[in-house]
Amino acid sequence: MRIPDIAPGAKVLAFGHYQPATVVTNDDLAKTMDTNDEWIQSRVGIKERRIASAGESVEDMAVQAGGKALAASGLSPADVDLVIVATCTLETQIPNAAAVVAHRLGITSPGAFDVNAACAGFCYALATASAAVRGGSARHVLVIGAEKLSQWVDWTDRSVAVIFADGAGAAVVGPSDEPRIGPVVWGSAGDKFEAIAIRDRHDFLRQEGQTVFRWATTALHPVAKEACERAGVDPSELAAFVPHQANLRIIETIARKLGADKAVVARDIVHAGNTSAASIPLALSRMLERGEVRTGDLALVLGFGAGLTYAAQVIEIP
Repeated sequence: MRIPDIAPGAKVLAFGHYQPATVVTNDDLAKTMDTNDEWIQSRVGIKERRIASAGESVEDMAVQAGGKALAASGLSPADVDLVIVATCTLETQIPNAAAVVAHRLGITSPGAFDVNAACAGFCYALATASAAVRGGSARHVLVIGAEKLSQWVDWTDRSVAVIFADGAGAAVVGPSDEPRIGPVVWGSAGDKFEAIAIRDRHDFLRQEGQTVFRWATTALHPVAKEACERAGVDPSELAAFVPHQANLRIIETIARKLGADKAVVARDIVHAGNTSAASIPLALSRMLERGEVRTGDLALVLGFGAGLTYAAQVIEIP
């Protein structure tokens, strides 16, 4: 048996993102349910969110974000040999999104599969991509988080309708002369699986908000710190902290407990809402676009959500 050449490390080469055109403000929601701007902002920190059109699919958004990341990386579709799509909101489970997205982007015969770890999905997919590159199973990997949560939300239920949104974010991962994607720290709390769930194919997304809030604000900052330790990085060295954009109060609580005082904390949720597996790459791509992070900066990403699942790793900004 011959072992293929392996890369010393893996790195993110580029990011890309896509958001639907339709903006839904808190005032818009107040017209159809018992809520208002002050109530929503005080509880989840959201001012507005993007919602996909009826004919716009998860795959459509993934193609847009993936194409932008691929263009920014300087690679051609022929250079990509693995595509991973993190999503939990496909309209149907067969076929997987990854093969469809790869075909539409002109990527010929790649490995292609989806990852469903809900809001932690992008971090799971990123860790898998890094391992594939370092292990010699792939040279370049396109990793996409894409969600259309609007089709799984009861728009009369203010406990969820004010939170969730649609969008996509993507990253291209390739080989590096040294590790630039740190070790992943991941896990699950399956005893709390009912806290965020869709009971059956005829139901909507339900969430036990207080259960999720207590778990996220007590259990996750040690995970974030461990990811820094395993990467050999002190939180004080971080230029950015990019957690899943679940709830502004959760984000700010974890950031405070992490103690990364010099880091820019992603608060994309204010204008993008909670886009599940898309939220971390979407936020990172927008931070790069705005100049809030620079090439070579260290960022800690932390995904968490239904399952309950979580994953964190330190990455170097491309």
